[in-house]
Amino acid sequence: MKEATVSKGPKVHIVDSPIPEPDADQVLIKVVVSGSNPKDWKVPEWVGNNINQGDDIAGIIEKVGANVTEFKPGDRVAAFHEIMAPHGSYAEYAIAAAHTTFHIPKKTSFEEAAAIPLAAMTAAVGLYIRLGLPEPWRHATEPIPLVIYGAASAVGYYAIQLAQKSNIHPLICVAGRAKDHVETAIDRSKGDTIVDYRDGDEAVVAGLKKALEGHGLPPLLHAFDAVSDNGSYVNISKVLSKGGKITLVLPGKEYNEIPEGIEKSTTTVSCVHNKSEGEKDFGFVFFRYFSRGLEQGWFKPQRHEVVPGGLGGIEKALQNLKDGKASGVKYVFRIAETEGVSS
Repeated sequence: MKEATVSKGPKVHIVDSPIPEPDADQVLIKVVVSGSNPKDWKVPEWVGNNINQGDDIAGIIEKVGANVTEFKPGDRVAAFHEIMAPHGSYAEYAIAAAHTTFHIPKKTSFEEAAAIPLAAMTAAVGLYIRLGLPEPWRHATEPIPLVIYGAASAVGYYAIQLAQKSNIHPLICVAGRAKDHVETAIDRSKGDTIVDYRDGDEAVVAGLKKALEGHGLPPLLHAFDAVSDNGSYVNISKVLSKGGKITLVLPGKEYNEIPEGIEKSTTTVSCVHNKSEGEKDFGFVFFRYFSRGLEQGWFKPQRHEVVPGGLGGIEKALQNLKDGKASGVKYVFRIAETEGVSS
């Protein structure tokens, strides 16, 4: 099969590899569409490796492991591949754990599904494990102000939708070029608003403060920073109350500018693969909840853009991500468009 690896640059190398075999608790998926994430170019820069970085899978079950009962060959699925493990989604066939795989409703395309797994689970982990907010099935009964910085990103967009389902309001969303996209997801009647980061840091802080004033709201105690760079968390720290919580998405940083008295955490999704059984169960439940939300219509995929050329389009897409050219969109790749792959 054809497989793409990513090294520092980003540079993409398409190689021939054997089709992998699933273990007892895994599934083998024929990849129809792969999604991409900013980590796909960042990790090679940080650690200098050259591996298949793809983690968002949408395709058809080819084979299941001995312990798998929920899926069968021919099922349309999406899945979250284990980060840094072999056999990612930048290939004709990929491996995923059964508990991080979920059925795609008939009305959801493979392209849409490929935009969901990693980013949506990051949003869920951040909201409900790191920030401790009420899950969607036990709605908030009182106002809970929540700042979502980078609201037009895939993580931010999914965080908005999940927070809406949890009845968390007002949502104070920081966005820029794609703020029209954010507007489609918020509820102005419940106090949700958008602050434009392009107006500068002072204006962002003023906008955050204005959104919190004059409405009899409790103190701001929760913030989800889906950017975690360029001063985003500094701006948030200027309005977050003492005793509040902020969760960030870039690992390996100290975030020393966040003052004492504010609890900070890093939201990563590796926990649903390799930590406690409780966190694995969290992943199992929420991936299936995404499937249900897609079917019911309240959960919508992030906007996507198909990059031509299949695996051959990955390098261009990752360079665009590195250059900051993506705004409110996920880049996805149709594997059958790869040179040398037969449909």
